[in-house]
Amino acid sequence: MGQRFIMTAFGKDRPGIAADVTEILYENGCNLEDTSMTLLAGEFTLVMLFTAESANVEGPLSKACRRLEQEKGISAFLRPLEPQETVKPNGFFTRTLHVEGLDHAGIVYKVSRFLAGNRINIVNLKSTVKAAPESGTAMYVMDILVQIPDGTAMDPVEKGLSAVADDLNVDIVVLDS
Repeated sequence: MGQRFIMTAFGKDRPGIAADVTEILYENGCNLEDTSMTLLAGEFTLVMLFTAESANVEGPLSKACRRLEQEKGISAFLRPLEPQETVKPNGFFTRTLHVEGLDHAGIVYKVSRFLAGNRINIVNLKSTVKAAPESGTAMYVMDILVQIPDGTAMDPVEKGLSAVADDLNVDIVVLDS
């Protein structure tokens, strides 16, 4: 297995951003493993995990990232990863947390701080602000896929999440994944 990297990139939304960014990976013999691409406030954003077979690809990729900025207006950042450790496939179970309430500062912070304090790992977090159907009020909606260590009693976790929900004036529902 070759060297693994994570690249983040973003630029003003237009057709071709994904093609421009992935072109430099393809040209340098890289293989995409996992990606997340989405539109945020008019900026198309990409987060990519990829492998490069060549040991000397970091320099050319960094140069290509600078070229993307100059020629295409796309900011791209590259980080090499340490060799992958063998991960124990068991040791946790997954749940999805659905959070919904009036939009205000601190929702992600307070929920994620509670999770971290209980050794609960966030695997995926998606959120958006949308208008409530009748009033048009800004509603914050978030879904979080989490890994909970085996042996964790869910009753105290759910009570703690309920306290966080009350503090934030939001609803938090724990769903089977």
